[in-house]
Amino acid sequence: MKLVGRLEGKVALVIGAGSIGKEPSNGSAVAVLFATEGAKVACADISETAAKRTVKQISDSNGSATTIIADAGQTSQMADAVATCVARYGRIDILHYNVGIEAFGELTEISDDSWDRVFDINLKGAMAASRAAVPQMIKQGGGSIINVSSIASLRWSQMQFLSYTVSIAALNRLTKVVARQYAPHHVRCNVILPGLIDSPHAVALTKTEVERVAAKKSRDERCPMGHQGTPQDIAMAALFLASDESRYITGLEMVVDGGITL
Repeated sequence: MKLVGRLEGKVALVIGAGSIGKEPSNGSAVAVLFATEGAKVACADISETAAKRTVKQISDSNGSATTIIADAGQTSQMADAVATCVARYGRIDILHYNVGIEAFGELTEISDDSWDRVFDINLKGAMAASRAAVPQMIKQGGGSIINVSSIASLRWSQMQFLSYTVSIAALNRLTKVVARQYAPHHVRCNVILPGLIDSPHAVALTKTEVERVAAKKSRDERCPMGHQGTPQDIAMAALFLASDESRYITGLEMVVDGGITL
């Protein structure tokens, strides 16, 4: 059921608001839903094309959105994205950090450069974005920071993405520290842990149509509900955490996985 206007009058900065394909990503689905619910949305992405695609989708539905080009791996650009959002809209009520990369490699294979790049984007970028947003949120009297991690942060996986899993586990902890530190200022910080999501990113991990179909079938079968989640499922979780309905919730690790970690 659609609940109209849950973010009416709010300003959101969505970092990672684009999609690598024509179908919605977790980030683009969040940006569109935030706008549908009344927020003015600054859509930040490293790809100008991807960000503009999301902005156009919002504009075509009579929503309000603008594009910001930003590389999450550069802390100065995270600060600039927050400053640009505030300059355009006068405030920032919601910061949604939906950027993450993987690098294949177990302990004996991972290089220093690869490790650093993953941590720069998955963890340092989130820290930098929050560092820039928190003073403004305190000045306003509060705000909501939403990070996006993964259930891979909770358990071992046969996929050898050591730097990814460790970095997002650290992101979970960063979320809790920020939540507790700034609770007196009503700056909330929560993290969403998606499970298996049928997204353009998942599709990009396969090379052929045959591989894609087989991978989707395998991923669906692994889920207790019999199917993967969708970017819209992540967007609905983010909407709750962004809205005043969750005004007394902070430091939460919200698992959105259809029961796969149970």
